Amino acid sequence: MYNEVDIRLPREEVMADARATFIRRTYAHLAGAILAFIGLEALLLNVVPGETIFRLFFAGGGMSWLLVMLAFMGASMLAQMWARSDTSVGMQYLGLGLYVVAEAVIFLPLLHIATYYVDPTGSKGLIPTAGILTLAVFGGLTMSVFVTKKDHSGLAPILSVGSMVALGVIVAACIFGFSLGLFFSFAMVALLSGYILYQTSVVLLHYPTDKYVSAALMLFSSIATLFWYILRILMELNRGGD
Repeated sequence: MYNEVDIRLPREEVMADARATFIRRTYAHLAGAILAFIGLEALLLNVVPGETIFRLFFAGGGMSWLLVMLAFMGASMLAQMWARSDTSVGMQYLGLGLYVVAEAVIFLPLLHIATYYVDPTGSKGLIPTAGILTLAVFGGLTMSVFVTKKDHSGLAPILSVGSMVALGVIVAACIFGFSLGLFFSFAMVALLSGYILYQTSVVLLHYPTDKYVSAALMLFSSIATLFWYILRILMELNRGGD
């Protein structure tokens, strides 16, 4: 006659195996999204002329950038909805692909400025350095969650408030034309670090095991935004040193 432990153990093992498979798939898809982003961004930087970039993104000043942000937010919401689809795996991949393309487009002016104006010779290595620092921060935060297995879901309210405040500051900067500065970039790095802790613990402990594509999109969004602000910090520091 089976005791209670004997009955529970096989189900627990199955659940643990499903979670482990989900985690492997999530981070494999995350790596694929990062590589696709790098390849697409390199292509766009070499194909799209600088004049076209500035005309598309900055012709109307801050309001043009605000419209770009609104379009990006709309594309992001659509991508996330597709990535969480219960009806089609193909739709989930379409959502992840759309989000990678949207990120590559909105990154184009920042990377163009970093490549051709702040570091035209490539001697400072701003973009590779920003990439390495981003992966180092992400890797360290991820490792801390996997080692401690701490549930950071309690950060959700704080992160939501922080995001709303940050969005309000960004919109105000677009409308009134003031610079966000280094302090804002450092604050965003701290906010994104909190998001990575929260999202990683959700992936490790709570996320549905059949939604590895949307989990990868969630993590990719935070990594991309973290990279954006780390690169801005490096650009500002290098400008200040010139």
